[in-house]
Amino acid sequence: MNPTSTELVATLLFALAVLHTFSVKRFARWAHKYPRGSIPQNALHFLGETEVVFGLWAVVLFACVAVVEGSVDKAVHYIESLNFTEAKFVLVVMVVAATRPVVSLAEAFLNAVSRLLPMPKGLSFYASALSVGPLLGSFITEPAAMTLLAIVLKRRYFDQAISGRLAYATLGLLFVNVSIAGTLTHFAAPPVLMVAKKWGWTTMFMLTHFGWRAVISVVVSTAFVAILFRRELRSVEPVESRSGRVPHWLTILHILFLATVVAFAHHPDVFFGVFMLFLGLTAATREYSGQSKTAGGVACGLLSRGPGDAR
Repeated sequence: MNPTSTELVATLLFALAVLHTFSVKRFARWAHKYPRGSIPQNALHFLGETEVVFGLWAVVLFACVAVVEGSVDKAVHYIESLNFTEAKFVLVVMVVAATRPVVSLAEAFLNAVSRLLPMPKGLSFYASALSVGPLLGSFITEPAAMTLLAIVLKRRYFDQAISGRLAYATLGLLFVNVSIAGTLTHFAAPPVLMVAKKWGWTTMFMLTHFGWRAVISVVVSTAFVAILFRRELRSVEPVESRSGRVPHWLTILHILFLATVVAFAHHPDVFFGVFMLFLGLTAATREYSGQSKTAGGVACGLLSRGPGDAR
């Protein structure tokens, strides 16, 4: 099979996008060499944001397809022939999950679970966050669970001068646990979503065939890492959220918006409409919503420090 010119260009641009992803730290460092607020500094900071990498290279892809095919209409047809439903959903659900009312509720729930464990708070919260937290992904979807846990773990542990070994072990455990803990239901994990309808997989099927195994794996792997770093985790000072109290009615509204987005995950025109209403709500209640961050941005910030910078 001979690849077309468009396929060759797309492959090359994808490789460059992956290379760019691993170079964001370097762009961030270059940005500091220029005066604060200058155009070069802002441009390099923009290039150093993980979230914009593939969007930026998608624009380059569109331009290259137009040049190779000799027609903008063909480039438009190519883009419209692709299905971006999952990508759009991940964007929306991560933004909704990253707001303060949702994060505060999730943290309060994990705090309640951690108090049931007979161990120091730094260790008990770590165990509950990385075992029970990922399992929430089976109900609020994996991207939302990743977002919540990345934000909470950053403030609770990564900002508390933990060692590089614990930092990387925690990131690896977070990624693995979230990726397997979404198999308790048939609608939360992207790999399951692709085959669930065609193969007739229901939530009961997922729970009895994959879910219970995922629960055991998540608990065992978390226990292993927690025991391995128990001395350091015991010494971590518990850090509660310093943000003000969020009204209960606002938290309920945010949860309803999150549930609605998840319910219409396969219908982008619907969940984007819901998202527009959600943005209006956050604009009207800005003092309670907080600054929205995605898991990708938080994780990138953690990784960009490197092992030697974890303290």
